[in-house]
Amino acid sequence: MQAIVGRFGTKLVAIGECGLDYDRFNYSSKEQQLAAFPPHFALAEATGLPMYLHSRSSEGDFNRIIRTHRDQFSTGLVHSYTGTIEELRELLDMGLYIGVNGCSLKTIENVEAVRHIPLDRLMIETDCPYCEIRKSHAGFRYVKTQFASCKKEKRNSLQPIRGRNEPLLIVQVLEAVAGIKEVSEEEIAAVTTENAMKIFRFTG
Repeated sequence: MQAIVGRFGTKLVAIGECGLDYDRFNYSSKEQQLAAFPPHFALAEATGLPMYLHSRSSEGDFNRIIRTHRDQFSTGLVHSYTGTIEELRELLDMGLYIGVNGCSLKTIENVEAVRHIPLDRLMIETDCPYCEIRKSHAGFRYVKTQFASCKKEKRNSLQPIRGRNEPLLIVQVLEAVAGIKEVSEEEIAAVTTENAMKIFRFTG
């Protein structure tokens, strides 16, 4: 289950991460994934928690399973979105939120999909230690803030470790999404914070 650790202890905020990843059959076969995914919906239904969802190259199976079980959970976040615009529209029609990180900004097609995410369904994330925005990514052209990295053995609080995505790099995702959607960074920061508060039921 997805948990947040803060000054008031640990709070469970979502069921997940769960879903399908057909780029990772070396960890779990298609058949195993299709069997393991659906039981999570019963857990969401029993707890009343939203779902934290993952889909990559799932050939339509992810959306089909979500549609079948949509009445079992309140809402959910499809994180690290890399699907098509058509798949995106289906997920939005089912009332889900969409998370964007570096993996969501690799190709021109990815960037176009981000343009189609309504602000009231948008989330930004790093998915650290993975999914940084690389210079080869189509979305990198919108990044303004650069950080000098350091080797792991010379780590400090002001620099990311070389080759590892870190939380402070969320500013790059913010800048990229703002540039792609032609909206101010302040507005993206405000609306994604509001969306996070809403879906995970945080209070100020």
